Amino acid sequence: MKRIFFTFAAIALTVTAMAQGFDNLPTPDEDPNKVVDNTPDSIGKALSARPAPGSTRNGSNPVLYLVGNSTMRNGTLGNGNNGQWGWGYYFNKYFNAHKISVENQALGGMSTRTFYTDLWPAVRDALKPGDWVIVSIGHNDGGEYFERRRARAVIPGVDPDTMVIGLNQRTQRQDTVYSYGTYLRMYINDVRAKGAHPILMSLTPRDAYDQKTGLIVRKPQTEWAAYIAAVEGVPFVDLNEISGAKLDSYSPWKEKYHFMGDHIHTSKFGAEMNALSAAEGLWQSNNPQLKPLQAMMQNVEPDVWKVNRQDGKPVLFFTGDSTVKNADKDDDGMWGWASQAQTVFDESKITLCNAGRAGRSTRTFIREGLWDKVYNSLQPGDFVTIQFGHNDISPITDRKARGTIPGTQDTLHVYHMDDDSYETVYSFGWYLKKMIDDVREKGATPILVSLTPRNEWPDGKVERRDNTYGKWYREVVEQTGVEFIDVHNISGDFLDKKFAVKKLPDDKEKAKAKIADIKKKAGVYFKQDHTHASKLGAQMNAQSFAKGLKDAGSELAKYLKK
Repeated sequence: MKRIFFTFAAIALTVTAMAQGFDNLPTPDEDPNKVVDNTPDSIGKALSARPAPGSTRNGSNPVLYLVGNSTMRNGTLGNGNNGQWGWGYYFNKYFNAHKISVENQALGGMSTRTFYTDLWPAVRDALKPGDWVIVSIGHNDGGEYFERRRARAVIPGVDPDTMVIGLNQRTQRQDTVYSYGTYLRMYINDVRAKGAHPILMSLTPRDAYDQKTGLIVRKPQTEWAAYIAAVEGVPFVDLNEISGAKLDSYSPWKEKYHFMGDHIHTSKFGAEMNALSAAEGLWQSNNPQLKPLQAMMQNVEPDVWKVNRQDGKPVLFFTGDSTVKNADKDDDGMWGWASQAQTVFDESKITLCNAGRAGRSTRTFIREGLWDKVYNSLQPGDFVTIQFGHNDISPITDRKARGTIPGTQDTLHVYHMDDDSYETVYSFGWYLKKMIDDVREKGATPILVSLTPRNEWPDGKVERRDNTYGKWYREVVEQTGVEFIDVHNISGDFLDKKFAVKKLPDDKEKAKAKIADIKKKAGVYFKQDHTHASKLGAQMNAQSFAKGLKDAGSELAKYLKK
């Protein structure tokens, strides 16, 4: 027996009320779940940014369609211009483009119901046998059933016999609202009718903690979707749990930066995490229905450094720019000091791994996945040196896009890059704190290392950058309590002792000539320019690092040569 509820308040409508389409939505209000949807996208604009359903198909290859809301595709263009990203933007990296194309058909502001009525028909029409459809939607399913602004609510639960009938003020039509589970069944039936394969996923987690457990709240839609998947024989991935467990393992500071602007929409970090969680859920599933899709997947296993781990021996990872790792092969070329770490460390006690990369700043080292490779490799008891700054002073929006915001406050800004993309950029100190926090999360020890000195001699003494990067390093030390080795000043003291003069000549030309002479003599420790070290200079900086460890009484010092 169907239980039908007529909502007379919903049927009543004044004659002055006008139909409202999705292309002129007003400024969003806080919904009953205390969530503000920041992306009330225009369907018209979105259609020009979202691919036409099926348009990415490569020959006879299948298409993987993504059905969701702003947590899957954020903003009208989905390009991060508001600092928020949906995980669908990053999902294609886990699939071989020569075998399958991934189409993110999600749209901000959609509910399970409104996606089905407004956007699903075009996707359904594009489906072909062998295609795949992931349905992960439900964040916007609350509110009123027939109100003028959205009319997107669904009935909670999975009851197939429950419905509400009324006049939809948005569409000016009589409408019937079903349960969450019923809408999921509609998607499943439609997909199967076209010979395609449906997959249900639970929702992304919110930035909300359960007061009793202290853990991230798990969404009730998870149980509903899991039930429908089981009853209908459809593969189910618990994205809510996979990502929720990751957030639970993070520090409170780290958990927060996975969200942007509110408690539901994700930053780039959060979107990438959810995309990986979704891929892991598919990849690790034992459901035989997913084997054909798994055969088209790639890059799911974490990228790690291949180090020769031995019992009882920790690994020391060096991170940084070209002053840490350079060409490191020509005796008369440029060298990074970590290439000479074996001159000061006893390799029978500790394994050395130089993970530095020339030309990188804190920002690009993280953005390019170089930091993740170190993070994925860490085990309890390891050590990580963190030394950046030479390239962080670069322009923020140019082609290399490696500059950072000066300072150490937790500041950020969304920049419109020269290549017309958008990127959220943080402060120099924020990136350092992220690395420090990540290392500690893994039970390893972070060690902050100041810049190597440059072959610059103002006033006849080697340049000291203690009022900028030196100051910021020390602020990060104060904020985090991280161990700090001041190679900049240790090496600087060594160079001053060998080459500095107490006073330059009063005559400007003679003073200039004297500085040039000092630079020439000190040049034995540098190569080609004022920043990069010769092999001898790299050995000097390695020795400075060792001296700093001993002076600080560092735990790492016990692995130095006697």
